[in-house]
Amino acid sequence: MTRPSPAEFFREVRREAAKVTWPTRKETLVTTGMVFVMVILAAIFFLVVDQIIAVVVQTILGIRA
Repeated sequence: MTRPSPAEFFREVRREAAKVTWPTRKETLVTTGMVFVMVILAAIFFLVVDQIIAVVVQTILGIRA
């Protein structure tokens, strides 16, 4: 298989990029918002779980503050 010239390579890249279905601005904003909401929910979940584990460990070790 022969290597294409740099010019041909970039033409092929441009041709392939033209085939991509790019999201609309609205789709991008909605998806970004959903990501932020999920990150916040995950952070709250792990905070609660961490606090529960801390209380259990402190109770077991008898070092409850």
